Parts: sequence; structure tokens; C-alpha cells
Amino acid sequence: MVKNKKILFIIIAILALIPIITRTKAVLNAIILLLIFATLGEAWNIITGFAGQTSFGHAAFFGIGAYTSTIVFYRYNITPWVGLILGGIIAAVVAAIMSYPCFKLKGHYFAVATLAVAEIIKQIFVSWDYVEGATGISLPIIQRSSGFAKRLFYLQFNEKIPWVYICLVLFTAVILLCSYLENSKMGYYLKAIRESHEVAESIGINPTNYKLYAMLISAFISAICGSMYAQYILYIDPFMIFSLDISMKIVLLTVLGGVGNVFGPIIGASIFIPLSEFTRIKLGGSGTGVDLMIYGLLIILITCYQPKGVIGIVQKLTEKSKKTNVGGEGKIEATSGN
Repeated sequence: MVKNKKILFIIIAILALIPIITRTKAVLNAIILLLIFATLGEAWNIITGFAGQTSFGHAAFFGIGAYTSTIVFYRYNITPWVGLILGGIIAAVVAAIMSYPCFKLKGHYFAVATLAVAEIIKQIFVSWDYVEGATGISLPIIQRSSGFAKRLFYLQFNEKIPWVYICLVLFTAVILLCSYLENSKMGYYLKAIRESHEVAESIGINPTNYKLYAMLISAFISAICGSMYAQYILYIDPFMIFSLDISMKIVLLTVLGGVGNVFGPIIGASIFIPLSEFTRIKLGGSGTGVDLMIYGLLIILITCYQPKGVIGIVQKLTEKSKKTNVGGEGKIEATSGN
């Protein structure tokens, strides 16, 4: 556990140093998106990786957060920081409501149910005039000459560096929370539920309650990520924010990195986001879908040969290295004994 924390702090330190090393907009944009989607992956990992409940509907919570922070600013000129927390609360309430019937389902039935809920919520927003329906919302832009305090208040900046550090703070808080949960009593209860509901119940764990706790935390974090994303790109519409594409990105990058491990979403996002962003920049319109084809190939290879993801490959190589070292030490001792 101590070793894992050291690795996490090294990763955070490297990410914090990147804006000092380079101020290239493409690189900083990739880092911001990487941090947002890695955080989303960690949120999804709580309910799926720890509790074993596969959700294909996390775009619903992401979208609720995005729309809440946008609406409070767009309609009432209230700082998005308020909308960020309010969006998390609303997403958690929605998660609690949808979880009651959905948790009665298991396996792929639960996954399909969460997907259906996300689609229902998307259609509500498409038809809802109060949130501008299918047209979407462009956030009002404050004056470029505004001071930093005002820009921070409204989460609008003249450059990308403040966004890197804001997203890094969110990422750090979530990664530490997930690391704590993984090794806490609740984390062990969730893993027990993941392995077998019946066995968990037989040792006094209430699966429904703990799955609900996991879903509430997951939804709250996802909504905060949605708020950050909306304020960063300054435009949202239901087809973009509630899209299946968002849910699939969250799922696939976590699967690629390794489900059930705090490092999984970080590794997956570190592969997927730079691949997506830089193929888009380099190839433009002529390279449409190239990143998805490469990513799809990686997913196929990983699921066929190492279901635990990239983290599984790393663990396998580490174990081989330890065995080699132990074997080498044994030979040296045998030789010295002779």
C-alpha cells in the first residue's frame, strides 16, 4: 500500500511539472482531458471494479453535472463552483432513485438497465426547453481583461495552465479517496459482493446498502467531472454530453488499464486520450476513426491475452522478475556453499 502511494505521488508530481516544461496548447489540452477522463474512470471503477456492478450509463451522471453547473451560470449568473457541488448532489439523488429497481438485476441485465436510464435522461434533456433542448447551450464569456480572481470565480481563463492544476487537484482528491476505499472495510465488503452476493450476505454484509453507497460516490464524482468538462469546453448539448460514446470511453479506458485497480483508469486514460487527441491533430478529417481503430485493436488484444488489462501485464512481469531474482540468489548461495 505504501509503495502504491509513492507511485501515485510520483504520477501526480510528473503531471504537475508538465505545464512548467511545455506550454504547447495541444499537450496541455491532452493533459486536461486525460485528468478528467482518468477521474471518470476512477468513479466508474468504484461501482464496477470494486462492487462488480457493470454500468453503461455513467454519461447520465456526467451530463447532469455538466448541465447543472451550466444552467446556474447561464440562467442565474451563479458561479459554476456552486453548480459543481449541486450537480454532484442531484446526480447522487438520481443514482439512488435508479439504483433501487436496477440493483434487483444482476450481470448484463443491470448493465442494460443503466444504459436505458441514461438514454431516457438524454431524451428528457433533448425535449426540455428550460435547458434549451436539442439546441444546446453556449456559456456566456466574461471579458478577457477580467482579473484572475473573477476568472477563477467563473472558471474561465485566458490560458490552459489553470485548468491543468484545477483538474489535477480533483484527480488527486479522487485518486486518494479510491486508494483509501480500496483498502478500507467498505472496499473489502464491496470486493466480497463482487465475488459472490450469497457469500457476502452469509457473513453479514448487506449487498444492497453497500452497492448503493458505491453508486452514490461514483455518481457524485462523475457529475463533478461533467461540470469541469462543460466549463472547459464552454458548450454543451444533450447528444454530446449524454452520448453512449462518453459511457463507452469511461468503460473502455478502465478495461484497457485494468478494472478493480486504482492505477487502471490512469493507465487507460494515458493511452487513450493522447492517442485520440494527437491522431485528430495530425490526421485531421482524413484520419477520422483511426484512433478508435487502434484503440479497438488494443482492447481486443488485452481482453484476449490479459483480461486484467495493462496493469495485469505489469504485475505478471514484476512477478517474473521477482522469481528470476530469487532463482539467481539461490544459485549464488548454492555456489558459495560448495
